[in-house]
Amino acid sequence: MTANDSPVLRVASRPVGRYAIRPELAPRLSPRPYLHPVTTLSGTAVTELSPADHPHHLGVGVAVPDVEGFNFWGGRTYVRDQGPTELDNHGAQRHTMFQLRDPDGFVEELRWVAAGNELLRERRTVAATELTDTAWALDFTFSLTNVTQGALSIGSPATNGRPGAAYGGFFWRARKEARAPEVFTQDTEGEAAAHGHRADWLALAGATWTLVFAGATEQTRRDPWFVRTAEYPGVGSSLAHTERLPIGPGDTVVRRVVTVVADGRLDRGAAAALVRKAVSL
Repeated sequence: MTANDSPVLRVASRPVGRYAIRPELAPRLSPRPYLHPVTTLSGTAVTELSPADHPHHLGVGVAVPDVEGFNFWGGRTYVRDQGPTELDNHGAQRHTMFQLRDPDGFVEELRWVAAGNELLRERRTVAATELTDTAWALDFTFSLTNVTQGALSIGSPATNGRPGAAYGGFFWRARKEARAPEVFTQDTEGEAAAHGHRADWLALAGATWTLVFAGATEQTRRDPWFVRTAEYPGVGSSLAHTERLPIGPGDTVVRRVVTVVADGRLDRGAAAALVRKAVSL
């Protein structure tokens, strides 16, 4: 798996992430740009790319399992009353141009294409900012505009009949270690308590690192979190939790997630303090 253009994100001159613009991927993986590897300031990798358990998990990016029946997530499609099914319905996110490109971030234009038609146009803004000597923040905003003449809607396996599987939107496939990471919010602890619920921020703590995810807009904070730790380590947003998300012709959906990437294991107080600092920048 290679990419012919991979800008490197830097914080205080240190590389912390590589962005694959046009990765060479099989169609069933729903080809799309992604960040990998993403690292802490000390160089510890906190993402995975195409792991054996889910080959379509691609570091950090935006992935949606159902846009009007087209799969922009990769892998099998969940079909109501049938279950996960191999379908020839995969779309692709295609890089168009950078409006801005600096060592600490970029503004990118993308086209979401399926069956030869452009369904959505995305503007993606990514910025990396130093917080402390041991932590930095990845600020990730995506705007999806319906460029068709008709209404579109975004769904998930949950809205198609699979309880607890409302994934789709921003997604971070984290580093898999011998022991599953711990997950906690300001008020809860554990996968069962965090998954499918709203929280201002959510932390995933591995052996020597911590990721703290925060919805940075009111609309983003309304999306419940999708959380996996026991099966695999991953955190994302749920654009379509209990019902499909409609996007009318010319309308735009915007979400912003800020992620603290820290060396060491943070407690609640440290996680909350770093999130406040990161979101206010």
